[in-house]
This record gives sequence, C-alpha cells and structure tokens, in this order.
Amino acid sequence: MDAAYRCLATSNGDGVSVTDILREAGLSTRAFYRHFDSKDNLLLAMFRRDSDRVHAELESAALAAGSPTEALRAWIEGYLRLTSQPRRRQRVLVLSSAELMRAAGYADERTRSMIRLQDGIAEILRRGLDDGSFPWAAPEPDARAIRAALTEAFAEQMSRSTTVPAAVAADQVINFAFRALGARRPGETGQ
Repeated sequence: MDAAYRCLATSNGDGVSVTDILREAGLSTRAFYRHFDSKDNLLLAMFRRDSDRVHAELESAALAAGSPTEALRAWIEGYLRLTSQPRRRQRVLVLSSAELMRAAGYADERTRSMIRLQDGIAEILRRGLDDGSFPWAAPEPDARAIRAALTEAFAEQMSRSTTVPAAVAADQVINFAFRALGARRPGETGQ
C-alpha cells in the first residue's frame, strides 16, 4: 500500500500500473496477488485504511472531550485540519485522485466513509440532546446538514477555491451548527 501511495503521489495523473507498484515495492506479481485480486482492490484498501484512521482519530477526540459541545468542536476542527497539514493534505489528494475514483467500488467506499462521518456527528448530537447542550437537536437530520456543511468546507479547502483558512472555516461550521442546535456559546446565559 505504501508503494502504491508513493507511485500515485508522483504519477502526475498519468496512471499507475500494478507493475509500477511492484517495482516500487520490490515485490513479485505473485506476492501482489496473494494480497489483492486487482489494482482496484489495492486502491480501495488504501482508501479504507486512511478513512478508518481519520474516523478513529475523530472518534477518539470526541470521546476525550468534556462535553458534547467540545466533542462537536473537536470533530469539526479535526476533520478540517486534514486540509492544512501538508503531509495529510497530500494523502487526501492522492486518495481522491481520478485513478482512485475510477476504481470499481470507490463510490461505495466513499459512501461508507460519509455515513460513518455522519453517524459520528449524530452520536455527539444525541449526547448533547440528552444533556441539554443541544436542546434543538434532531440528531439524524441535523447530522446530515452538519456533514454537508463540513464536507463542502473540506472540498473548498482542498480545491483552494477559498481564501478562508481551515481554522476559520472550522469556526464558521461550528458557529452554524451551534446556532442551529440551540447551543450556548461560552459566557452566554439563558436561551
């Protein structure tokens, strides 16, 4: 997987063959097919591995937070931080390349990742509804709306179609979410 990542990172969109990957890895064709049925299976495994890592980080940050409001803030900031860290940004670019998007099964993997993102947000919203920090929350539909705003901000950061830094974009999504959920901001009293 690491050899495939290196090949894709330096391919300039020209495409990468299994032969290229094997040469980079120093492996034989037989070794490749012991682990993967096809190049598409390798590419999807790479996407799944990185997606699972990101979700584990977000879930860990949310669990470590002292409150649902802190958890939602950590989730949103953590997700958008991927766009501003050079090494991670490069991985996102490789794993959203045309080569990966052409892989059979990519759409299903991407959908799985988006559902997991949305489910994590919904869990935070349920906790906030239960403890009163998100009194207006409707967890599932609100998680869908927050995920949509978050992934749009993420896409803008990745395409560099915005001059807004990732931290500012995170604050914008957080402020939108908190207003929609009826959350109090630090120092606020009453409703």
